[in-house]
Amino acid sequence: MVREQAEYIELLRAIVRRDLSLRYRNAILGFGWAVFAPLLQVIVFTLVFTRVAPLDTGMPYPVYAYAGLLVWTMFASALRAAASSLTANPDLVTKVYFPREVLPFSAVLVAVLDFAVASVVMALLMAYYDVGVGWSLLFLPIVVLVHVAFTAGVALIVAMAHLFYADVKYVFELVLLVWMFGSSVLYPIDGMGGTLGVIMRLNPMTPIIEAYRDVLLRNTLPAPGPFAGVAVVALLTLGLGWLLFHRAEFRFAEEI
Repeated sequence: MVREQAEYIELLRAIVRRDLSLRYRNAILGFGWAVFAPLLQVIVFTLVFTRVAPLDTGMPYPVYAYAGLLVWTMFASALRAAASSLTANPDLVTKVYFPREVLPFSAVLVAVLDFAVASVVMALLMAYYDVGVGWSLLFLPIVVLVHVAFTAGVALIVAMAHLFYADVKYVFELVLLVWMFGSSVLYPIDGMGGTLGVIMRLNPMTPIIEAYRDVLLRNTLPAPGPFAGVAVVALLTLGLGWLLFHRAEFRFAEEI
């Protein structure tokens, strides 16, 4: 599967370019929308969690929140695009042979490019609030790799489920919303007990988000146990999702 994917790398690049062009073709802000959405959310949640219900995050809340929203926005936007990646390309899926995972993978890559653009604001916020970086920044590529691997694995499963089961499109946004508030996107999990605390700690996105905060904002390496665990989960999710997707792709044409 990996070798076949490598053989179609040019097709992947072409679809990524096409998707970027379609997404921002008539948008005045263009790539600015990749920055505007998380930034607007940060402003709203900063007003809530610094004035209405203050939180102790150990750092300026806008930096804390933007880091979480930046990571989450990449994950969520990749899944949204991947969910319809097969059904939105019926001619390709039914008439042309190529590894169908190219389509959800392209959705993930587009989200990664948006993530890279929005990261510029992260750097500006860190400079404004005088949050310095240290040697832990060298670990950032590993965190990004785990993040992308987990996102790609879930994207494959979502794309397949969206094609086979009509109910998925009705519950998808609700699942994303619940998942976001079940992650440490906007508030810390330290001291959080009960069922919610357990759910947030078992949620793979929580250690991924905290790993970004560790290497970028806290100048430390991620907690070894949780990060090693989520790295294994990410690889298993990608491997299992890819295998299930590959075995089911012969049915995609008739389902469309």
